[in-house]
Amino acid sequence: MFEKQKNFFKLLKIAKSRQHSTAQQSNVEDDLKYTIDVKLDHNLSVLKGFLSKGEDVIFREFRLGDKNKTKAFICWIDGLADQEYINTSIIKPLMRNIQIVEKQEGEIQTANLLKVVQEQIISASSLKEITSMDEVLGAVLSGQTVLFIDGFSTVLNIASVGFISRAVTEPETETVVRGPKEGFTESILTNTSLIRRKIKNPKLVFKSYILGKQTHTTVCISYIDGIANPKVVEEVISRLKRIETDAILESGYIEQYIEDHPLSLFSTIGNSEKVDAVAGKMLEGRVAILCDGTPFVLTVPRLFIENFQISEDYYTRPFAATFLRWIRMLSFPFSLITPAAYVAVETYHQEMLPTILLTSMAASREGIPFPAVIESLMMVIVFEILRESGVRLPRAVGQAVSIVGALVIGQAAVQAGLVSAPMVIVVALTGITSFIVSALYDFIIIARLALIILSSILGFYGVGVGLMFMIAHLCSLSSFGTPFLAPFAPLIWSDLKDTFIRLPLWLMRTRPASIGSGNRTRYIAPDMPKPENEGEQK
Repeated sequence: MFEKQKNFFKLLKIAKSRQHSTAQQSNVEDDLKYTIDVKLDHNLSVLKGFLSKGEDVIFREFRLGDKNKTKAFICWIDGLADQEYINTSIIKPLMRNIQIVEKQEGEIQTANLLKVVQEQIISASSLKEITSMDEVLGAVLSGQTVLFIDGFSTVLNIASVGFISRAVTEPETETVVRGPKEGFTESILTNTSLIRRKIKNPKLVFKSYILGKQTHTTVCISYIDGIANPKVVEEVISRLKRIETDAILESGYIEQYIEDHPLSLFSTIGNSEKVDAVAGKMLEGRVAILCDGTPFVLTVPRLFIENFQISEDYYTRPFAATFLRWIRMLSFPFSLITPAAYVAVETYHQEMLPTILLTSMAASREGIPFPAVIESLMMVIVFEILRESGVRLPRAVGQAVSIVGALVIGQAAVQAGLVSAPMVIVVALTGITSFIVSALYDFIIIARLALIILSSILGFYGVGVGLMFMIAHLCSLSSFGTPFLAPFAPLIWSDLKDTFIRLPLWLMRTRPASIGSGNRTRYIAPDMPKPENEGEQK
């Protein structure tokens, strides 16, 4: 009885503490929604209460004009806003130019002061009025400058962003021989301008949202009105609005919140650093999602065939592009199945090998203390360790570690009798081919290990069962309403022109039907007018 009473009081105490924390949170939200007061000193104390802990937050108090002597102050964050621009285009005009206006027009009435400041004093490219404290904080934390004037409950948000960002360079993850070499940067304004340069279309739409309760990250979706499927656009907006989290630090955060199948090994949302690649996908009817602070732009919906398509395919001759696409398509199953096939042959299906090859492999495995499955798993894991160390170390050191480490460890392991020479060859070829299809590398790592274990238990039958499960899983996936395996499942004949083969561009007159574009017909130039004397010449 006493224990039940104790538990009851404990639960009551916890409930009260939760109510108290909820009340505190609501009070904070109410403070942020606080309407600007007409008293300048009160606004200054409130704003300092929110931002006083930041040493880089600057408050500059001054007076407007000679006759009015109206108090005012501006607030900005050093490092995010352009200091020189603030001095020359905001502070100096407010302290000097307003005096000129007073001398020309006489004493400025208090009611017209804000209008005079907007229309005659401040020469900013963007200037808007805000009336709540949360808007003020959002503007300051984004690099803008806010102007408070005594006697007004309206604050001016002045564009003054001036933080340093990385220049536009060639992306390291998607290098090409022929084609544009400019990639996105960490600045979302730079990225939107790069897309504008590629698609000079008045129907190109950008819509911005703020995500992350703590980071307040700017996220922007982009699409071409009339080409993108309106249902996909609405679904993207709906999923973005449902995101409730503290931080959005990279587009990968957004990908994990909005993808259709979060537990799948396959990514159903595309990403790219190349401007031309994203622009090309948008011209097919896809929607791009840009995130401030990262050069990787997401595109939806995504198809499985996109893993084998690169932007350079459309800049070269169709025959060469088709051949290279076949190479990429063959590299995917080769990198996935080869270690498992080696284990299956060594363990269960020796009769499938020619006698000479079987004798050579048996001789190479003589003295190896581990079974084929342990040997294969060990070499695959060692290869991934070398690859990861090469990626994480500085570039010059990483290349030396990955190359020299692989040669030394492989040769030493063979000489010591820990692994066989054919196993080293299989793992090396598997690693090289997996880099060709880099978009599927995350899936290949896990699926390769699973197939090795299945082949060690059931041989080729286990490999076949594993592949059947993978294909069935691929058929069940979708990306924003689009089947992931389209145009193969379901079969769409009109979309096969850009899958196993790449037809010439002048034959690709329609956009992919699988994406559900609002306008499937690409622009076709009208027929040239025939000469008037054409009949006479004949």
